[in-house]
Amino acid sequence: MPQVKVFITRRLPIELEQLRSLATVEVWPERQPPTYEILLKKVKEIDGLLCLLTDQIDRQLIESGKLKVISQMAVGYDNIDIRAATAQQIPVGHTPGVLTDATADFTWALLMASARRVVEADRFTRAGLWQTWEPDLLLGPNVTGATLGIVGFGRIGQAMPTAGCTYARRAKGFEMRILYTSRQRCQPELEQSLGVEFATLEHVLQESDFVTLHTPSADDTYHLISDRQFELMKRSAILINTARGTIVDPDSLYRALASGQIAGAAVDQGEPEPIPTDSLLLTLDNLIIAPHIGSASRQTRSKMATMAIANLIAGLTGDRLADCVNPEIYNS
Repeated sequence: MPQVKVFITRRLPIELEQLRSLATVEVWPERQPPTYEILLKKVKEIDGLLCLLTDQIDRQLIESGKLKVISQMAVGYDNIDIRAATAQQIPVGHTPGVLTDATADFTWALLMASARRVVEADRFTRAGLWQTWEPDLLLGPNVTGATLGIVGFGRIGQAMPTAGCTYARRAKGFEMRILYTSRQRCQPELEQSLGVEFATLEHVLQESDFVTLHTPSADDTYHLISDRQFELMKRSAILINTARGTIVDPDSLYRALASGQIAGAAVDQGEPEPIPTDSLLLTLDNLIIAPHIGSASRQTRSKMATMAIANLIAGLTGDRLADCVNPEIYNS
């Protein structure tokens, strides 16, 4: 039996033969993540940890164990104290560059479903309310020719409007006007090739029929969309959030939707996550709430798990992680 031990905080959508040939592997079997107390106990016994965004990997936990590697199955890693891991010379892996297509696809799915009120229509039909064809039943806005506002123009943001990429002709295929705002403006050549216009956040909100959020979680993006921002938006506008739930103030979102300040919204994450069962947001017909499934294509989740396992094995065997958050540890 291998002496090296690893703990994986959730079941993965791939087989683990290669990892099991190198280490004793324990996989947490429950749908709910292990508690912090369980993690604190586990890190005293293991050499490698494969975790998710839902796991709190703080300084106390890192300093309590003898970890050789932390591998996160996610692009983001704000749940991990990277500074503490670096101080302990523990490489931290993540899985970048694999979510772009799947999340952009899902953003587009939410946009279309919100515009054409697909979820409302399904509930309407299942409730036995469909009696006949009606000229004014469940009307929604056109997508073709509308203005799309993209807040945050990273890989996923660019995938939304790209005309030339093999994986995306979404917005350009619908002849949309595309506005974007981001910390840094793109080069003019890229703007021209993508067919996008740079604008301030305020202008994007004022002009757009659909607003999609793709910004990372940071101090300056916490509740980036709140009462003031909703007041700037068109009453016919629809907001789509497949980024972090903390970017949108949930109380402001409820007020905007309940009052008709905006027409609709669709979110893939919430604050907190999961959204509490007694949340007023769940009472709204003009809101679609998905359970954090933006990257949930079989191919994408399999690739994420494969990358996370590869990072884990590299750390256990003393090799450099292919996707390392803190590569400076290799220089010391």
